[in-house]
Amino acid sequence: MTRAVLSVGSNLGDRLSHLRLAVAGFADVLVAASPVYETKAWGVEDQPDFLNAVLIVDDPGADAWSWLRRGQALERRAGRVRDRRWGPRTLDVDVVTVEGVTSDHPDLLLPHPGTPQRATVLIPWLAVDPDAVLPDHGPVVDLLAALPEESKKDVRLREDLPLTP
Repeated sequence: MTRAVLSVGSNLGDRLSHLRLAVAGFADVLVAASPVYETKAWGVEDQPDFLNAVLIVDDPGADAWSWLRRGQALERRAGRVRDRRWGPRTLDVDVVTVEGVTSDHPDLLLPHPGTPQRATVLIPWLAVDPDAVLPDHGPVVDLLAALPEESKKDVRLREDLPLTP
């Protein structure tokens, strides 16, 4: 069995529809989907706010590379253009972690770099898996507790935006 944690985000166009595209694209393997959170942009801050969520997926036939390829295919369907690192995007699908896999390949770093410092990933992840552990870093609840309050306050639950219609 290959269980993976995916972070999905959008800050261009119909943000919620883009997230729903990701949910639909993983529907056959979806274990859980977090609520939607609105967050300030990370990295390049002069851009619109993001909608973010975390998906937990599981497929015995999948490997880390297949999760990456599937996410990138969904990004292309959403019209994603990669012209600036950390820039605005219609859909971003990051492979956060894949059960039992670490990777230092530049195209697939696992666990996803920066995850321990990103409340935009940790908060939604904990919403669907309160016992989550980030490999080589420890319990996600502890990682979140170690972050400055400033980084957590900009992650706002959007109960009015369900991932499934």
